[in-house]
Amino acid sequence: MTKYVPLALLATVATLAIIPQAVFAAEANQQVREPAGSVSAPSANSVTVGKMLYGLDGHRITSIYRVAANGDAQIIIDGRLLTVPAASLSTSTGKVVTSLTKTEINHR
Repeated sequence: MTKYVPLALLATVATLAIIPQAVFAAEANQQVREPAGSVSAPSANSVTVGKMLYGLDGHRITSIYRVAANGDAQIIIDGRLLTVPAASLSTSTGKVVTSLTKTEINHR
């Protein structure tokens, strides 16, 4: 019985090393999906996971962690998952810009 312990331990470690990579790869491919019959800003389709989010003043806020089905961008600031409404998002010269300040996002 003890001769199978190293093999079982190796299989467990290999499984735990592969699963997080598969989960993160699936999250990295998320994009904004428009619900049927909805109207959104023309620039909403360029909001994707990993893009940097900028304020109106041009300063970086943080990168986009996830994009909800309704187009809201989810970001992480100070360890908190925060949502930036799709209505406040636009693109300017290929950058994702929000009309909210970092303070306004933190206090939502």
